[in-house]
Amino acid sequence: MFNFKKKDTEFYDLFIMSAQYFYKGALMMDEVMLDYSKASDKVKEINDIEHEADAVNDKIIDKLNMTFITPIDREDIYALANSLDDGVDLLQGTLQRMVMYRTGEAMPGAISLTKLLIECTEEIIKAFSLLKNIKKNQAQILDSAHKIARLESEGDRVYRHEMAYLFDKCKDPIELIKWKDILENLEETLDHCEKLSDMIRGVVMKYA
Repeated sequence: MFNFKKKDTEFYDLFIMSAQYFYKGALMMDEVMLDYSKASDKVKEINDIEHEADAVNDKIIDKLNMTFITPIDREDIYALANSLDDGVDLLQGTLQRMVMYRTGEAMPGAISLTKLLIECTEEIIKAFSLLKNIKKNQAQILDSAHKIARLESEGDRVYRHEMAYLFDKCKDPIELIKWKDILENLEETLDHCEKLSDMIRGVVMKYA
């Protein structure tokens, strides 16, 4: 019934798959920001990705329930898996809002925040790819985590600037409400990336 293998790499492989879905979602967001005519098609695509990401998350949880000795703490595996899955959910929700609100051409700040999300999710993939050998790759993993923190800080700056511009220049209250919500969701997703990187740093502290 139980898997007693100590050196089990499948958890790490599944983490990487989940992180790649997060990255793909950010790329889709970028496509829509640059060309709103793609929005409806990209929502359908990200809905499919969200289902695939859910399936990977379920596989991690099922494997966790069947594995007696895990490569890192069970609680960490569970938290990391759910956090990766939540990232895809956040991107899906933002894209759905853009279609629902019929936002049209994106604000420059929204485009900038999405570019930062792409960079963050690239670093998340890199960190999870290195997690199989924490001791050997400690410095590189922490470097990715620190880079995500810097990107999130830059995102905060862009978010504040764009929100100030929105309230100063946007005369249409409906448009203001739409873009305020979109910007908040993008900033929340960047915050989520930093929280995920903090969790990875916590794992490194335990095992390096």
